[in-house]
Order: sequence, then C-alpha cells, then structure tokens
Amino acid sequence: MKKTTVLLSILAAVGLMTTTAQAQVRFGVKGGVNLSNYNGLTDAEKTDSENLVNFNGGVMMNAPITDDGFFSIQPELLYSGKGIKFKGAGYEAEDRMHYLDLPILGKINADGFIFEAGPQLGYMVSRKGTLTAGGVTAEDSDFSGVNRFDLGYVAGVGYELDNGLGLGIRYNGGLLKVEKEVAGQEQSNAKNSVIQFQVGYLFGGK
Repeated sequence: MKKTTVLLSILAAVGLMTTTAQAQVRFGVKGGVNLSNYNGLTDAEKTDSENLVNFNGGVMMNAPITDDGFFSIQPELLYSGKGIKFKGAGYEAEDRMHYLDLPILGKINADGFIFEAGPQLGYMVSRKGTLTAGGVTAEDSDFSGVNRFDLGYVAGVGYELDNGLGLGIRYNGGLLKVEKEVAGQEQSNAKNSVIQFQVGYLFGGK
C-alpha cells in the first residue's frame, strides 16, 4: 500500500507539471558515472568496504514553473548501477545491482548555477553478486534476499549553459534496506549510497 501511494503521488506530480507548463516543456538526455556504496554498515564492514564504479544514464523532462525558468520540475527515468565491494584477508566480494530510478526533482537555475533536490523511486531490474575465496569464485544473481523496490532522495548541484548543455554532481541516498528481513538471522541496515557525476543536454535551448 505504501509503495502504491508513493507511485500514485509521483504520477500525479508529473501530470500536474505537464498541464501547468505544457508549452514550455523540454526533453533531454543525460549520462555519467556512479560511485556506489552502502550507508548503515557496521564498523567492521566499513573497514573492508570499497566503492564500486558504475554507470548511469537516461532521459529527462523539464517544465518551468516560473516564467523566467528560475524554478522548474524535472522528472527523470534513469538506469543506475549501484552496489558495493568488500575486500579482506583471503576473500573478495562484490554485489552489482542495476536499478531503474524515477527521481522527481525541484530545480533552481540561478544564472546557470543549478540546485536540485527531490524524492526518488527505484526498482532493481538485475543483480550479480560474486564471492572469491581460496581461488574459487561463486556467483549469485537471484532476488530472494534483496528488496527490489527502493525509496530514496536526490540532492545535487551543477551548471547549465543556455544551449541546454549541463554538468552536475548529485548524491543519491536510499531510505529502505537493501536486504530483506529473514527470521532468525541478523538484519543488515545497509542502504544504497551513490555519488553521481553527470553530463546532460536539454533540447530546445537558446
């Protein structure tokens, strides 16, 4: 019920946005690099953890709310690679997770300087976990132990030229735990944590 309510709220926001500023809507593309890790790790887990390098990319729609374009609403549909790497004495583990993310961002454009923030709904479409120990590698690609839905938030800064070309850096944090709760097992508090570097282009610029 909670996930359905969030999704309906996002769809309603998109519908309101397009009817409010339909004549000024611009579409664009973006892509970049992710540095992904987890929040909520224990001190021991933090010691062995490393960032994973992943990719992000997709499409966006921007609709000004003010006539001068100072404030706008920008929904995006992005592929985003997330996950984490652990490396310790005698072992190496990696979990790569691939999400479709739907952020709905409030965006401020102050003479080209961009400030953006908003909620995000994510859905894990695939994953691949590997564990190497003693020269033997085991793989795991099912979803039995993970939560495929994620609810999170995005905040970022950047710079955008009048022609629509922009550069940005944003933080993408998850609010839901990556792993499912299993009776009789210790629960991990790990949540997605991603720093994103992006290049984007909005068509229809000056």
